[in-house]
Amino acid sequence: PPSLPEYFVVPSSLADQDLKLYSYSFIGRRMPLWSWNHPNGSALVRMANIKDVLQQRRIDQRICNAITRSHPLRSDVYKSDLDKCLPNIQEIQAAHIKLKQLCVNEPFEETEEKWLSSLENTRWLEYIR
Repeated sequence: PPSLPEYFVVPSSLADQDLKLYSYSFIGRRMPLWSWNHPNGSALVRMANIKDVLQQRRIDQRICNAITRSHPLRSDVYKSDLDKCLPNIQEIQAAHIKLKQLCVNEPFEETEEKWLSSLENTRWLEYIR
């Protein structure tokens, strides 16, 4: 897809043909992408949901095994479903709009307590935390 970078990191044990084949299984063809690494060898890999529930376990296991083999200590993969614990894009955009309105329309001098309460109600600080 055009939204993917031109170059990205792939575990060496995952063959190019497997990667191409698996890419069709992910929603929006959003195959796993390395996003960040820690000096201890741990990595943060972002992965979209797999469309076919019947193939999900097999593909997920193949990719997780490739990631584990790429870790210097062969540490197991820890997975977290961020859809369940993070706000969606619409919630973040709504919070940002509320924050902008608060900063433009609410005079801070009126009452600091009211302003801080209004800031908290935007949920912006919660989301960026």
